[in-house]
Amino acid sequence: MALSRTSIVEAAIQLIEREGADAVSMRRIAAELGVGVMSLYNHVPNKAAVLDGVAEAVLSKIEFTDDPGAHWTDRVRMQAHAFRQIAHHYPRCTMLVVSRQLHSTAGLLPVERALATLRSAGFDGADAVRILRLFIAFIVGSLLREVGVTPTFAPVQHHTVRAEDLDQALFPEVSALAPLLRSCDHEAEFEFGIELLIRAIAGHLSRKEGTP
Repeated sequence: MALSRTSIVEAAIQLIEREGADAVSMRRIAAELGVGVMSLYNHVPNKAAVLDGVAEAVLSKIEFTDDPGAHWTDRVRMQAHAFRQIAHHYPRCTMLVVSRQLHSTAGLLPVERALATLRSAGFDGADAVRILRLFIAFIVGSLLREVGVTPTFAPVQHHTVRAEDLDQALFPEVSALAPLLRSCDHEAEFEFGIELLIRAIAGHLSRKEGTP
């Protein structure tokens, strides 16, 4: 493949997924591509531009199947699942996505769609922004648990909560629920969380509108 901004960004994506964003440097990317470091600067100005390119590339891969005629709750579900799907394919790059302020079309389009959905449902601007951030926090938190980054209440292969290892007088609930704490159906957990969030924000909208 000829050296280009696209090939540089793709090499960075592969490097991040293998080793994390901290592994990215212009020297490492050049080594991945088998070229001299200085040749990269003909296509990208610096590392920050590469990382922005990674975030934009990942966001551009989101396959939205939005239906403007559907109820807003169904549209929110579709958008949440679309973001989760791309996060599954690029878990480490997704962490980079949510940590950067993007002003490109690729970076802003998912935000625009989400906000438009919430605004069309009747939420004011402030609530729409808060709800968008709430969903992003939930989706990213779910992803962190799935890839084993979060340290607590996550089923880790080499460390499990066993009732017999606990002081049951001090931790009666943890002891009783140890089998549930040991396992986690990520798909079911995600669906439960999304439905809970949707019900909560639908209730919030109803209360603001004064409807039962």
